[in-house]
Amino acid sequence: MRTNPADSGLSGADLAGDVVNLWASATITPAYRYARRMKTLYLLRHAKSSWDDPSVPDLDRPLNDRGRRAAAVMADQINNRGIRPEVVLCSTARRAVETLESLGDMFSESADIHIERGLYLAGLEDLTERVNELSAHVGSAILIGHNPGMHEFGIALAGAGARLDALRGKMPTGALAVLEFDQEGWDLKPGTGRLQDLVLPRDFE
Repeated sequence: MRTNPADSGLSGADLAGDVVNLWASATITPAYRYARRMKTLYLLRHAKSSWDDPSVPDLDRPLNDRGRRAAAVMADQINNRGIRPEVVLCSTARRAVETLESLGDMFSESADIHIERGLYLAGLEDLTERVNELSAHVGSAILIGHNPGMHEFGIALAGAGARLDALRGKMPTGALAVLEFDQEGWDLKPGTGRLQDLVLPRDFE
């Protein structure tokens, strides 16, 4: 994994685990130096967070016990499905980073990891802009963030898919939406994606 200093404005103490200092370089690795026709975007909403201490700033709220269990379940499901995105885009919120940490070393050899303040509570427009900045050489990426932006993003992109109605109804904490796009670049447009899967923690707990 390539790392360089994060530009989030937060110290390591603000975020849990070693993953806080991970930040991808712009170098394109040989694994995806050629543009690929199919793009896959994984949308992972952070697991359930704690509200026990009202004095804790929203950015610093950790996962609660239920959230940690759900994150572990989703880590197993992601691993079982062989999901290995080339790029990880994660909010700087502690609950999002802890969700990423639950994946352990699963992405450590295959992914460039970006932990970005701009993804914290990002809305539909900001999420679209950030994903569309990805290089055409990247074939797959995972976005770890927050509702309502994540839910709205998934609904906007998905034009077909077996579980489309379920996605439109709700994207609960810990949910993973898998979207595929038959195109070479990341200029994603509304309705151009196919929802290949919608994985919910409660289906496996």
